Amino acid sequence: MVKDLIENNRAWSLAKTEVDPNFFKRLAAQQSPEFLWIGCSDSRVPANEIVGLDPGELFVHRNVANLAPPQDANYLSVLQYAVEVLKVKHIMVVGHYGCGGVQAAVDGQRHGLIDHWLHPIREVFDENRKELEGLEDGAPRMDRLCELNVMRQVRNVASDVFVQDAWLRDQKIAVHGWVYSLKNGLITDLGATVRCLDDYKLMVGRS
Repeated sequence: MVKDLIENNRAWSLAKTEVDPNFFKRLAAQQSPEFLWIGCSDSRVPANEIVGLDPGELFVHRNVANLAPPQDANYLSVLQYAVEVLKVKHIMVVGHYGCGGVQAAVDGQRHGLIDHWLHPIREVFDENRKELEGLEDGAPRMDRLCELNVMRQVRNVASDVFVQDAWLRDQKIAVHGWVYSLKNGLITDLGATVRCLDDYKLMVGRS
């Protein structure tokens, strides 16, 4: 089966060059994406494919439950590089309905090390407990928690010094919150976009 992946790669490379003989030459010469995607590691959520972009057009960071924790050096390194070197114009935090990480955060079970990673989602649940417990247990409640988690991570990204310093020097960056549906392949924009420091202050003021 692993050998099949190599064969698939050969076929993919050939198909690309048949359509565009210079595709890989351009790709090797420069990386200049305008978008940073912060998404879940779930194998059913292939970032480039979902939004119809080729390699080189989307800078991607993925982890369990699409978190943007201010203490995670991996995420912060990606964010700094995207903002200061690549100068991306849009940062999308993308969750997905039916996220196993979100479910595991609040199912009352012990899962080991991952429980520490998922702690921020439990905080989101606690802060929105009244709303969430007013929803039907199961998919409706978990879907809403997925949305609330995305919005919290948008806030985390917008609160970071790399992003705020960029805004202070008039660098154009917008942070968006999206949720992807595994059932129909469609993205929902949660309307949580932050484009400047004033937007961020309004977001914090409403919370």
